[in-house]
Amino acid sequence: MELKELTLKKALNLLDEGKLSSKELCTLTLEQIKKYDPLVKAFLYVNEEWVLKQAEEADKKRKEGKRDLLTGIPLSIKDNILIKGHPTTCASKILANYIAPYDATVIERLKSQGVVFIGKTNMDEFAMGSSTENSGFFPTRNPWDLERVPGGSSGGSAVSVALRMGLGSLGSDTGGSIRQPAAFCGVVGMKPTYGLVSRFGLVAFASSLDQIGPFGLTVEDTALLLQAIAGNDPKDSTSAEIEIPNYLEFIENNLNTTFKIGLPKEYYSYDIDPEITKYLEKTIEILKKRHTMVEISLPHTKYAVATYYIIAPAEASSNLARYDGVKYGFRAEAKSLLEMYKKSRGLGFGKEVKRRIMLGTYALSAGYYDAYYLKASKVRTLIKEDFEKAFKEVDLILTPTTPTPPFRLGEKISDPLQMYLSDIFTIPVNLAGLPALSLPVGLTTDNLPVGVQIIGPQFKDELVLALAYQIEKDLSLKFIPPILKD
Repeated sequence: MELKELTLKKALNLLDEGKLSSKELCTLTLEQIKKYDPLVKAFLYVNEEWVLKQAEEADKKRKEGKRDLLTGIPLSIKDNILIKGHPTTCASKILANYIAPYDATVIERLKSQGVVFIGKTNMDEFAMGSSTENSGFFPTRNPWDLERVPGGSSGGSAVSVALRMGLGSLGSDTGGSIRQPAAFCGVVGMKPTYGLVSRFGLVAFASSLDQIGPFGLTVEDTALLLQAIAGNDPKDSTSAEIEIPNYLEFIENNLNTTFKIGLPKEYYSYDIDPEITKYLEKTIEILKKRHTMVEISLPHTKYAVATYYIIAPAEASSNLARYDGVKYGFRAEAKSLLEMYKKSRGLGFGKEVKRRIMLGTYALSAGYYDAYYLKASKVRTLIKEDFEKAFKEVDLILTPTTPTPPFRLGEKISDPLQMYLSDIFTIPVNLAGLPALSLPVGLTTDNLPVGVQIIGPQFKDELVLALAYQIEKDLSLKFIPPILKD
């Protein structure tokens, strides 16, 4: 049996039928990591002994007839989500030796579902970046072309799934950090509605924007992972009290349902790479056979990036104030308290994190709060209202996920503005707190993945999954990076 032919759903079936044990599956996954991770550097932490111990426990549970939703399935986890007793570094030197003292709620839920945690994945430091080049340890490479970026900030998670170094993963999405790497790596990535999945135990970047979400090889896999982690959590004050549907059942039952789909002219008039446009148009042509396509307007889209880069750094500067060298994490040797603060933060934080802390601190400082943060908050409300108005007219919205295919390592790292603009299509969704998914729909002439984005109304995550499932079935494509075909 070859891992490249397996999906999470197929693996579950084989485990259920007794044709495969979790220990065998996890051993194959660890072999995959040994073979491919030196090339791509997707992982920050893998503990083989821990993995095999979890797999043995999962097999034991199955023998006792205690099969849960994901018993025995190996998953990777972005390194800003806490797993008790294991490192959580956020890919930052300031947390290089930090061991999590408790489990994040999503980890508790996955543990109760019998998941095997395969390791912690690389990311842009504190989730600040769009290329996983801002990791405090090393950049991650795109499995489709090792000279290109995998996207960010959840680049390690996307790469681990693309190379079957785990049959799914959890990432976090603050402005596109799940969807953009999913598009760049040819996997499915979903940002759920804000409040659908608990953020307790996610290391905060921008608390009003952050959301944990799943990566899968297919829409089915993604739906199963969302099922396992969604739901109210009293430990998270922003967690919503809503009934969670059976996502897998819903998408299967709605395979032939017709939708009214909005095409926002602001997204389509942007300077998009011709190969992205080609696949977007191809997807629209497929959808036209069954669905009604409507041009819509989201007029405040042009202000989204500017709004985001005031709100997110402002919240980050507040959240990252706790890393002072006193309570936990890296502490520099110094002669005074003030010097220790300065040296610990100066040596512990990377360039991009420092840039955003300074941006945020400036935007919140006396005399500038009204001019920047308050104004950005008002524009955010206008962006949210644009979507609310659009969803009175349409069921779902279709856009590109990214304006370009994966760019080369080093291409945008010295030009922050160009890097920030790579999230232009994903940022508005976070500002509005909506669900959205990136689905791979084709390969460029350079054999690089292209993704489209499906956006849904608040707490209608199942509709997003349903349309993605329909497109996936119509296209019937397999996305296997070239290095796996060797």
